[in-house]
Amino acid sequence: MALTGRLVALIAFGIVPVVILGVTTGDAVTPFLVWLALVLILSIIDLALAGSPRSVVLSRKLPARVRLGESVASELFITNRGRRTIRALVRDGWQPSAGAPPERLALTIPPGERRLATTVLTPFRRGERRTTQVTIRSRGPLGLLARQATLNSPGRIRVLPAFTSRKHLPSRIARLRELEGATSVMVRGQGTEFDSLREYVRGDDVRSIDWRATARRGDVMIRTWRPERDRRIVIVTDTGRTSAARISDEPRIDTAFESALLLSALATRAGDRIDYLAYDRRVRARVQGATGAELLSRLVDAMSPVDPELIETDWTAIPDQIRQITSRHALVVLQTSIDAPGAARALLSVLPQLTRRHTVVVASVTDPATLDATRLRGNREAVYRAASAERALLDIERVSAAIRQLGADVVTGSPSALPPLLADHYIALKAAGRL
Repeated sequence: MALTGRLVALIAFGIVPVVILGVTTGDAVTPFLVWLALVLILSIIDLALAGSPRSVVLSRKLPARVRLGESVASELFITNRGRRTIRALVRDGWQPSAGAPPERLALTIPPGERRLATTVLTPFRRGERRTTQVTIRSRGPLGLLARQATLNSPGRIRVLPAFTSRKHLPSRIARLRELEGATSVMVRGQGTEFDSLREYVRGDDVRSIDWRATARRGDVMIRTWRPERDRRIVIVTDTGRTSAARISDEPRIDTAFESALLLSALATRAGDRIDYLAYDRRVRARVQGATGAELLSRLVDAMSPVDPELIETDWTAIPDQIRQITSRHALVVLQTSIDAPGAARALLSVLPQLTRRHTVVVASVTDPATLDATRLRGNREAVYRAASAERALLDIERVSAAIRQLGADVVTGSPSALPPLLADHYIALKAAGRL
């Protein structure tokens, strides 16, 4: 049972004359007691006429998935199996991160009929967003008292990474097509495939002349080359404690997911094979053997429930994890933080094992506020902040230099810039024949 504001107002209406007149004699209080008894009788009758909320049957209709930041409708069907009309206030118990509005839905459900309660969800966190219960408050005709019940009606929706960086995909695919092209790119060296023969024209590299074909045809023929296809790319996302830091109001791990999705979408268009691993001290997500549209679908499903763990990542296990994925030469992309030399020591210790067999790229998000802080020196506090920011940038450069000395590449950028920068670096590696 629940009290309503109307009942409180009626009781207060009977108290006001007594308070205003300041009369405390028994004769003056008696009318108030009579009024209170009348209100109580009306309330009991009103409660008896209220429909029972336990007589309803609930069913749900929910989409299985939604992208982070997008809105989706959650439909709750309420069927009145009782004999009285239910004048209900309905509250669907979604998690706060599901982005449900705080308003309660008012519905009138006659006996034997069904009504639809629609809640618009705009989730602001990835993962499984759930609801388990629905609270229904059924008021009587006078609206004095209400029956209330909380019923089980589980539902869930999977919130996928936003993948806002997909806006960069068309321009990168166009660059990739220019690289592979209808007229094959003239590059030589490791990491290129023979494409075709054509006649020599002025400006071609004489080292590409095919002397056997020249002898057969009687004209000078050259070999054309194209970037290799069906290369292996292994993306490893660090899900340890450093990935929990928020930069530009976005967790590092979400930026890593954006970068991995854009790189995967681009590489699969180029005909390369993508394997994905999210790891700290155990495997949090793994995707292998998928291509095309299935790859992106499996990636976003695997990434959506992964949250950072407040533990140090075990980098010593990464080489073995990669060996389990492939024994061939591959492009290995390590998504982690390099802003603290102490925290990067474990990463640096395993890089020689990886660079001996693979092309390694370390991708790290940087805070644009740090760079901005170095330019503001108007007062004492700003000067100290600028000095701290300069030290942070120096630490990043020291770690980056150490990574390069060990044979790996480094790609850094702000949360919005890192995904396209990593895609550009991949294209550059293809053009240079390093894959």
